[in-house]
Amino acid sequence: MKTSKSFYPLLVLTLALTLLLGACGQAAGNNASESNASENTSSQAPASTTEAEPAGDGELVTFQAGNGDIQVPKNPKRIVDTTAFYTGYFLALGATPVGIQEKAMNNPYFEGMLDGVENLGEVPTPEKILSLNPDLIIVFNGTEGIEKLEEIAPVVAIDYGKKNYKEQMLDFGKLTGKETEAKAWVEQWEKKISDIKPQIQAAVGEKTVSILNPYAKGLYVFGHNYGRGGDIIYGEFDLKAPPEAQKEAIDSGTGWASISLEKLPEFSGDIIFTSPWSGDKSDPQIVYDSAIWKALPAVKAGNVFQLNAEADTYNDPVTFEAQFKFITESLLSVK
Repeated sequence: MKTSKSFYPLLVLTLALTLLLGACGQAAGNNASESNASENTSSQAPASTTEAEPAGDGELVTFQAGNGDIQVPKNPKRIVDTTAFYTGYFLALGATPVGIQEKAMNNPYFEGMLDGVENLGEVPTPEKILSLNPDLIIVFNGTEGIEKLEEIAPVVAIDYGKKNYKEQMLDFGKLTGKETEAKAWVEQWEKKISDIKPQIQAAVGEKTVSILNPYAKGLYVFGHNYGRGGDIIYGEFDLKAPPEAQKEAIDSGTGWASISLEKLPEFSGDIIFTSPWSGDKSDPQIVYDSAIWKALPAVKAGNVFQLNAEADTYNDPVTFEAQFKFITESLLSVK
């Protein structure tokens, strides 16, 4: 897994893919890689589509992606998504991909939504992608060997985290020809948040909230844009993080921080959302059974809520709908 100097949750698989396909590309002419995404944000003009000349028997539009202005089908029908993190956007839009990464296949929040979708495996290969006859391929920006995938179908590379999830939803609406559906989702989501937000803020009051994942070397502290409910807790409900967590995981812009067990009290809020870190095989009970953990005010008060380690990593519309219910019920129950 990544260290604190180079940490991208669950994108380890994409690095493996980059390395594998990069090596294969030197030996064979039909290889490519999925992703080596950077999660650092930077300014970029918003994506847009404009009419372009039809190619073959299908109409194309120009889509501004991380890898440039790409001509894509106006209404793509066979999307291959190699990212896992964006699969939920396509599902929410009704633009179900024909192939997705194994991590996304195993997301419990996607249950019942993947009929007929092919499992690309942990490390998707160009051969597997080619076999699905895609008309659009989604990858993370920074992928090596995109030109090889472009021999199969148009490739749209996405800069992870560059846009917030509402912007990304609208962007994918343009990409898939489902702008109406994208706008409708954003509008109903904003209404859902505004309806419950006053109750949440009244229940929580001045209490602080932490998102903590034990891992092999201590704990990860998550902020406002790194999944695990942070987009809802901090972004939508405007709840407060402890000062140290605010500084290191939110104000820093990184979205996360790595701390030792000894520093836990400084980063622990009055309310804790937690789960084991899914990126290694360490035993989370080393943290949860420790005297330091048990002495935390949130633990003593019973204000600790267990996230789903496999599913709550994501921050897509399908995941948000599931997280919304759990997070709101948890926050309304705080003591």
